[in-house]
Amino acid sequence: MQSLIIEGKAPIKGEVTVGGNKNAVLPMLAAALLTDEKIILHNVPEIVDVLVMLEIFDLTGVEYDFKNNTLTIEAKIVKESTISKEICSRIRTSILFAGPLAIRCGKCEIFPPGGDIIGRRRLDGHIYGLKSLGIDVELDHRFIFTAPKRLIGRELFLDEASVTATEQLMTAAVTAEGITTIRNAASEPHVSDLAELLNKMGAKISGLHSNTLIIEGVEKLHGAEHTVVSDHTEAGSFIALGAACGGELTIKNTVPRHYWMTRRVFERLGVKLELHPNEIYLPGQQELKIKKDFGGHCPVIADGPWPQFPSDLMSVSIVAATQAEGTILFFEKMFESRLYFVDRLISMGAGAIVCDPHRVVINGRSKLRGVEMSSPDIRAGMALLIASLCAHGQSKINSANIIYRGYERIVEKLLNINAKVKAIET
Repeated sequence: MQSLIIEGKAPIKGEVTVGGNKNAVLPMLAAALLTDEKIILHNVPEIVDVLVMLEIFDLTGVEYDFKNNTLTIEAKIVKESTISKEICSRIRTSILFAGPLAIRCGKCEIFPPGGDIIGRRRLDGHIYGLKSLGIDVELDHRFIFTAPKRLIGRELFLDEASVTATEQLMTAAVTAEGITTIRNAASEPHVSDLAELLNKMGAKISGLHSNTLIIEGVEKLHGAEHTVVSDHTEAGSFIALGAACGGELTIKNTVPRHYWMTRRVFERLGVKLELHPNEIYLPGQQELKIKKDFGGHCPVIADGPWPQFPSDLMSVSIVAATQAEGTILFFEKMFESRLYFVDRLISMGAGAIVCDPHRVVINGRSKLRGVEMSSPDIRAGMALLIASLCAHGQSKINSANIIYRGYERIVEKLLNINAKVKAIET
């Protein structure tokens, strides 16, 4: 286990290159089991969550090679269709193997998934959709998924636009007989990127970037080569970091349309940024001031399904708001435990009022001070790291490995923009 030692108030400046999208590559690894031919993925981030998914390959006998951010997968043989309780407890996306393993082996057993403790994360959409397509689901202390020789396509309506449920059902439906329509589907960039890989493998998916996906089933998928889309959450985190610290940053390997809502939200904090074809420029030395809503009302930043503001950027945005003059309300609609990390910001001197598990009022500008704390989840861990970088004095963040689950080579990237941070073994 590692901890991070951070010296605050270092002048932030330089370039950061965003890595591959964590939430795109994880379902791609599960989808690779749908063919016995070679899948080559470029721009794969070397993060903890990817390495845990590769442990599932080790368990199931899937061959792979991972070097220099290129992952080659060849599922010639799948010798095991049960994923251990220990692995499932470490990563939520273990559930994404349910459809591919059941389809490939006829039956699979998966334990309830773990992952970040940010609130209840329903699996109802997964179960509803897989059952509707023809997979039998049993639950005692584990899930047992049993698939017929071929699934049957049908019209599905999700009661929430769940990212992982959409990915699960899209992956399962590509080889089903007939047409599957998924309504109220998630449309995040990583969902569309998974669909693009599946189409390269021979699937027929239309409706990408929308909330209605139409999947015409094919009998068999084949190998493919694909470059994983860049991670808009990582880029958004560096926008928050630069804004909070008054730094000048150029964030490379970005797709402009992925940041339209992010730009609108940071504009409410008084942050100016420029979206270019392959990079984002954040000017330095900005004096942040919260912009009131029309009529002088207190502004509200709320998350929601794409293209609304991503929940994964709420934590880092809250930290940026502590360095802006004025008052603003954050409304976290999707997860009831994501805002618990704000108590740590209060201990650092942030002017914050936690109204309830979903809402917090930030009164800025706050002079933060360094403290010792722990990282409760990936995004909160990054938020506390940003808070430490703009605080006076030294901070220590324990359980830093949680941050490594979603941010590739984060210490190296921070050092390259002049941050004073050091990882130590504890």
